[in-house]
Amino acid sequence: MEGTSLLSWMAWTWPTAAFFVFILLCFVAMTVWEYFSPGGDPRRGVLGLTTTRGDRLFISLLGSAFVFLAWLGLVGLPLWPPLAIAIVYAILMFRFA
Repeated sequence: MEGTSLLSWMAWTWPTAAFFVFILLCFVAMTVWEYFSPGGDPRRGVLGLTTTRGDRLFISLLGSAFVFLAWLGLVGLPLWPPLAIAIVYAILMFRFA
């Protein structure tokens, strides 16, 4: 492994690293939110499911991944429009789901 970095085999780019840092920050933010405002009682929203804050975060992240994959498959670059769609989607999930 002379001359290569430890993570070079994974082909990490700055956007990839930023994505995983964002996921980590979401988990940290949810932990802090739960610490200072415990409970987050489950509620039944427009999805017809009883969800908690963590469930809504997971649904938001999963749905955002599908938004990006659909955008890449149908349109391609740039990725700013699906980012805006994913943010709006996440806000709607936390508000109404």
